[in-house]
Amino acid sequence: MLKTGKHVLTAITRPDSTTELPKGLHVVRVDYSGDDDTALVEALRGQQVLLITMAVTAPRDTVSKLVRAAAKAGVPYIFPNWFGHDGDNASLCEDSMLKDRMEAITSEIESLGVSSYIRLVCNFWYEFSLGGGPNRYGFDFKERSLVLFDDGNEKINTSTWPQCGRAIANLLSLKELPEDETDTEPTVSQFRNGSVRISSFLVSQRDMFESVKRVTGTTDADWKITLEPSKKRWEESRARLTQGDFSAFTKMLYSRMFFPTGDGDYESKKGLHNDLLGLPVEDLDEWTAVAIRMGENGEVPYGH
Repeated sequence: MLKTGKHVLTAITRPDSTTELPKGLHVVRVDYSGDDDTALVEALRGQQVLLITMAVTAPRDTVSKLVRAAAKAGVPYIFPNWFGHDGDNASLCEDSMLKDRMEAITSEIESLGVSSYIRLVCNFWYEFSLGGGPNRYGFDFKERSLVLFDDGNEKINTSTWPQCGRAIANLLSLKELPEDETDTEPTVSQFRNGSVRISSFLVSQRDMFESVKRVTGTTDADWKITLEPSKKRWEESRARLTQGDFSAFTKMLYSRMFFPTGDGDYESKKGLHNDLLGLPVEDLDEWTAVAIRMGENGEVPYGH
């Protein structure tokens, strides 16, 4: 968004945060651990949109505090902490144990009657997931092994980090409202209380594997390949979760997306907004190479 030159960006961060932030950001340090939200409301006043990018380990009420402060400040749009699943696919979100979390935040936004939410549907991040170990996309680049879920042919949408960033920047570069009733150009408001769907690639594990082999100059013989039923993986990891083993969450989450039901392919069913947002066509092998580097260097913590 900084590159477009069309936005004034304010980063709200904790007073003790040591995170290195990009140059060009207006940084406001706010302690929002207490009940006084005065400083937070002031930081949000005059903003068009609140983008929430909280770690899953953040205190459970933090997002709610941000939403309520945005309403007090009159912020018209909120991107909730939801960058992934198709939020309109109730069974997928329910099985992935995400439905209650999503509904809690969208319901609160709507109940306050000030802001509208926009969900970015991008599915799992490609380079992060491919390089993130066998419980994500099945690959372990250090061990040169691959777990194929079912037969490895289920296609899902997946998006790179830059494509997600471009989507949000380009969406917020659109005009907010139509000029009049005859204006058919895209606007931010058309996505109010809904989803914007984007993708970098529609690929199966086997498609990913072909790309990996091209990038690494390897063949099937160089890899240890095993097959596992996606439903069995999901059932076993979900059972562990219900018993309090939260280390099983990643395996559960990814296994469900690869069910042979087409749930991971929203492109074929609903279409994408890539063209509307002017998003580029990306090169699969280029981003596979990034993922391999991330995996070999341990840049992504392996989900258990």
